[in-house]
Amino acid sequence: MSHDAMPPGPSASRRAEAANRGSKKEKRRKRKGLKITLSVLLVLLLAAGGTVYWLYSRLDGNITGVDIDKALGDDRPEKLPTSGQNLLVLGSDSRAGAENKELGGGGNVSGARSDTAMVVHIPEGRTKAVAVSIPRDTLVTRPECTKADGSTLPSKERAMFNGVYSLAGPACVVKTVEKMSGVRIDHYMEINFAGFKDLVDAIGGVTIDVPQDIHDKSSGLNLTAGPHKLDGTESLAYVRTRHGIGDGSDLGRIGLQQQFILALLSEVKSQDLLGNPANSFKIANSITRSLTTDSGLASLTSLAEFARSMNGVDPGSMETIMLPVAYDKQDPNRVVAAQPQAGELWKAIRKDVTIPESAKKSPATGG
Repeated sequence: MSHDAMPPGPSASRRAEAANRGSKKEKRRKRKGLKITLSVLLVLLLAAGGTVYWLYSRLDGNITGVDIDKALGDDRPEKLPTSGQNLLVLGSDSRAGAENKELGGGGNVSGARSDTAMVVHIPEGRTKAVAVSIPRDTLVTRPECTKADGSTLPSKERAMFNGVYSLAGPACVVKTVEKMSGVRIDHYMEINFAGFKDLVDAIGGVTIDVPQDIHDKSSGLNLTAGPHKLDGTESLAYVRTRHGIGDGSDLGRIGLQQQFILALLSEVKSQDLLGNPANSFKIANSITRSLTTDSGLASLTSLAEFARSMNGVDPGSMETIMLPVAYDKQDPNRVVAAQPQAGELWKAIRKDVTIPESAKKSPATGG
């Protein structure tokens, strides 16, 4: 037998096995690479080719950024090395623009308020998340803040939480949340009425299992208990209804808001983004047109990186909690943080540990 015809030796076999393992790893890596979020997909699709660079620029230019760090300075809670990530998400009821005014019910309502507010905590490891809703009617101690025109808004006790935004803007809302919780807020996101509606319409609607009949004369929303697929306008009415459920207060609708957010996230995650780039762009355009973030997220690339880091979080495992509150003794139409429950809740989030069941119970339930 010639030298060329000799069978491969042990070293050759090991090389062949290693090459085979490498090939399998490469295939797994490629499959994993397909499991990317909306933002990451758009960066890859749009930034790759110069002929469509203007699409990337359009999305990137849609986003409004706010320099929270500069506005707040150093007087903030300490950022612990193992405290995970904390994101403040606001739904603004701004009537700016014809569409927002119409969706908000019209009228002569000036300014904007934080119609919905959630502190989303993503523990270290980013495989799960918890969202804490802050009722808009909560009375808080508003810290001293600097307004957009450079003037100073003095500190005030018993201030309405949802009014902080209209008086001094998003940085003051972040500062208020940090002061009341002791939790360092890493990022900020805000979306208005029109952006919320357009997002729902762009993904083709969201299916919700309505827990009870809702008949809201104020918004015109009429739904029977059971599953319904809601379009953008109906979805906005659903998360904003307060007269059609519970005791008519803000507390009654928080459960609906949390339920809807989870259904919305699940729907977005289930979309065939790779199979429908045009729809992906439509969704991203809807989101970014009405999105305001902190300056650290105010670009498509930064959003993509943040979204990719969150890819392991399953919306189905996200826990939703209402900040424990009690009815205010001076004004039963307002609520205050209930102690010791609220203190225990914020402490658990600060330390990135499991939230005790006792810290989730709210004396005021909204009926």
